Amino acid sequence: EVKTVETALAVADGADEVDIVFPVSYFMDGAYEEIADEIAEIKQSARHGDTEAHLKVILETGCLKTAENIKRASILSMYSGADFIKTSTGKIYEGATLEAAYVMCQCIKEYYEKHGVMIGFKAAGGIRTTADAVKYYTVVKEVLGEKWLTNQYFRIGASSLANALFQSFTETEVSPF
Repeated sequence: EVKTVETALAVADGADEVDIVFPVSYFMDGAYEEIADEIAEIKQSARHGDTEAHLKVILETGCLKTAENIKRASILSMYSGADFIKTSTGKIYEGATLEAAYVMCQCIKEYYEKHGVMIGFKAAGGIRTTADAVKYYTVVKEVLGEKWLTNQYFRIGASSLANALFQSFTETEVSPF
């Protein structure tokens, strides 16, 4: 209930995107119906008048570990209302991996082929170099195609990457403070 109320308040205050963490403990217990209900309720509370905020579900793929778990969590999230699926918070578990990105993008592609709805993908956690970013870009381009290569459907969450990208373009370094 707290997540639902917080989401509604955030959207009423002007939020156009809401991030939630996939309930991994429910998943490990096999409580798929509870997960679907929770995500769907939060998605419903992301509507305010004519406004509907995008819902990003953070899977914590480092905790899910296996490709099969990542696939199940991706599918469950999309069918429950996720507009975006994201690899991780990068805070507790291992962040993004190319394997997780590939599995998630394959799920997004299959969902799109069945329903005609584009779901976004965000790689986050542990992406520190321009070369790392290019690898995730390549996965999205090869699996999902060119039309996903906009900030509406593809993002990289990597605060440590910003300076590396800036340096690669300007050959100067920016101090974080």
